[in-house]
Amino acid sequence: MSESRADAGATGEMEDETDGVTDGDTDGVTGTEDSAIITATNVSRSFGAVDVLNDVSVSLEAGTVTTIIGPNGSGKTTLLRVLTRVLSPTSGSVTYEGPETAREIGYMPQQPAFRPGFTTRETLEFYTSLVDDEPAGLLERVGLGEAGERDVEALSGGMQRLLGIAQATVGDPPVVVLDEPGSGLDPGMRQRTFEVVRELADEGTAVVLSTHDLHLAEDFADDVILLEAGNVLTTGSPDALLETYECDSLQSVFDTAISRQRGTVEVVGESS
Repeated sequence: MSESRADAGATGEMEDETDGVTDGDTDGVTGTEDSAIITATNVSRSFGAVDVLNDVSVSLEAGTVTTIIGPNGSGKTTLLRVLTRVLSPTSGSVTYEGPETAREIGYMPQQPAFRPGFTTRETLEFYTSLVDDEPAGLLERVGLGEAGERDVEALSGGMQRLLGIAQATVGDPPVVVLDEPGSGLDPGMRQRTFEVVRELADEGTAVVLSTHDLHLAEDFADDVILLEAGNVLTTGSPDALLETYECDSLQSVFDTAISRQRGTVEVVGESS
């Protein structure tokens, strides 16, 4: 379904980059803005007196997987909801620059829910009827081709998430946003979920997702955004982050960047 476009009036400066890694302290845009299909510029979001996002700028390119990582409560879900335009930013803008299509952005929330009493095929038939799409190909794409006649309530947790991904891709939206697609799944199903994500990107879709599985993020992501307390600490490709932080895994990058940030906050507090 078509969504109204965000105000494109606000602009932001590109931040300096070193070896593909962007330091969040410079308040810039991650990715290459000229080729971006969707751009969030200087986005902040508050809920009452609580600031959840602080001047975040992100750009997503077609054919890439962008993974958002960070501790619980760092603002990952809020950022994804802002990118989908389900949630409006308190300040800043989100601009879609992709092709005109019936559905610009597909979204799978952290807990996908489907109406009971319907099969997986009937569920997708409802959504595809809205945008003149076919359910069979979507089920095959995510590996549920043999489960088309199974009731949705009889699906395993992993299969429900795969159905959620299929629903998010109805109408072939240029941008697909997935909130914790591998959460609560066994290792094999998490691997399959990320393989589907990679396949979507290889077909030209801009995919952005949040995850706590840093091993799979390292294996499948083109770009990683590390959030902490609503701020972008660092961004870059997995290889560039490993080199910059002199680490041997994305988990080590995560631990190092978070400890440095929290150590800085503590020092500032003691000296004030």
